[in-house]
Amino acid sequence: MSLQVASLNSGSNGNCYYIGNKHEAVLIDAGISCRETEQRMKQLELSMQKVKAIFITHEHSDHINGLHKIVKKYKIPIYITSATRKNQSLEWTESLAVHFTAYEPVYVGDLAVVALPKLHDANDPHSFIVSHGGVNVGVFTDSGRVCEHLTKGFQLCHAAFLESNYDEEMLEKGGYPQHLKNRIRGGVGHLSNKEALQLFLKHRPLFMSHLFLSHLSKNNNKPEIVEGLFSSVAGSTQVIVAPRTSATEVYQIVAANGAVRSTQLVKGKDQQLSLF
Repeated sequence: MSLQVASLNSGSNGNCYYIGNKHEAVLIDAGISCRETEQRMKQLELSMQKVKAIFITHEHSDHINGLHKIVKKYKIPIYITSATRKNQSLEWTESLAVHFTAYEPVYVGDLAVVALPKLHDANDPHSFIVSHGGVNVGVFTDSGRVCEHLTKGFQLCHAAFLESNYDEEMLEKGGYPQHLKNRIRGGVGHLSNKEALQLFLKHRPLFMSHLFLSHLSKNNNKPEIVEGLFSSVAGSTQVIVAPRTSATEVYQIVAANGAVRSTQLVKGKDQQLSLF
């Protein structure tokens, strides 16, 4: 069993991530245009016909800009919370939306998708873990800080898209106005390189094969900084920096040594919910 994954674009100019098996796939966010989404998937020899659902992390424009045209053309269901859908730019989704609840699996063919709450300045933001045959791939971007949901989810993943948004010194010395600097680093904005690195060092599972460093700031970060920080401590985990203006290649994610792991996420203190 395996999952194919690719970042179609990652950054404040648009976010879109592809995760699928041989028969079906999902997109996490649709922040680039329908045309760009189609072109990049074609370049990667991926089929839009396999995409059976789009999961929306939150309502910010860099995560939904291409949603309307993609849905209109391909009639793909939108999985979104009611609070996120109430944003003015998403009112049109009312008749098309399928609501999800944190920690309750959504099944898309043989894929299981679990949403995890996160800290971000949006109405009801979530991260996602997509699973198939014992393989778990997480999408953890736009997180203001590392919280329990993030650490528990990250520990389950064979591969993860992890935000490494800004270099702290570059942000401090850069030209952003003070209120924007405070928003980015204030706990409901984005993860710094240092915060992402600490999460990786403390909570990376031994079976994590791929780490996609995502949502890098154009002005407050550099790919070479991020790659240098993580590659030196990555061990057997392959580190990929997701580009801001192009797709990654397609990566095949398999369970360690072909083993299927029994994994669970905690829902409250007394309940456990299997990913499968």
